[in-house]
Amino acid sequence: MTIAITGATGHLGRLAIAALKARGAKPIALARDPAKAADLGVETRAFDYTSADPAALKGVDTLVLISSNDFNDRAGQHRNVIAAASAAGVKRLVYTSILKGERSPMILAQDHIATEAAIRAAGIPATILRNGWYTENYTGALAAAVQHGAVIGAAGEGKVNAAARKDYAEAIAVTAQDDSHAGKIYELAGDTAHSGADLAAAVAKAAGKPVAYVSMSQADYAKALIGFGLPEGFAQVLADSDARAGEGALADDSRTLSRLIGRPTTPIADTIAAAL
Repeated sequence: MTIAITGATGHLGRLAIAALKARGAKPIALARDPAKAADLGVETRAFDYTSADPAALKGVDTLVLISSNDFNDRAGQHRNVIAAASAAGVKRLVYTSILKGERSPMILAQDHIATEAAIRAAGIPATILRNGWYTENYTGALAAAVQHGAVIGAAGEGKVNAAARKDYAEAIAVTAQDDSHAGKIYELAGDTAHSGADLAAAVAKAAGKPVAYVSMSQADYAKALIGFGLPEGFAQVLADSDARAGEGALADDSRTLSRLIGRPTTPIADTIAAAL
């Protein structure tokens, strides 16, 4: 079985390549700039979400479509990849979607909902990995949190079941190598739920300094993110995601992810301590 992974030079893509290699596979890395994938130690091919040349998918049995991190017509980019897969005769897709899929109220979910629909319309057998929140989504702001003694957000007392990227990457490896996962949809999330206060406590413990959680309104949180230099549109999406998380959009206690990878998911404290 020949497995190829889009976005292979991204954070999740690199971890997925490593997870597949650890399981004895020899995946193909698809990247816009193959030179950036040279250190992965696998065959690399040029592949861009915006053009998606079917020739780059020649001989590929299973294509892992890691969702684009470019929010400029992301669903359209995904449709390009799906069309290329269909033209190239790819036998199965593995797509990294979002927790709860069409039931998610998050703005961020809309591109994923559209992509899942496009996969169904294409008729290619697929495995849908509905990924929950990555713990690493929080680690980029840790330095500021420690400096100011505060983790800010708009989730109130809401709980999030986050997991480390490496956990989701292992799920990619497990499902990509086994065709019995075709036609399955998996809701994936961390084993243990945490609140904003729990997150702040973990940061405080790792840093050895007091850090508190400050819950804000969605509007104020968006303004704060804009103040930190984020583009307004992206800040609004992130603020919406956090507010919806406060309503349970990123909570899932099924432990499907840990069962799939055969081990407990990585505690948020471990990821935070490593990041600091």
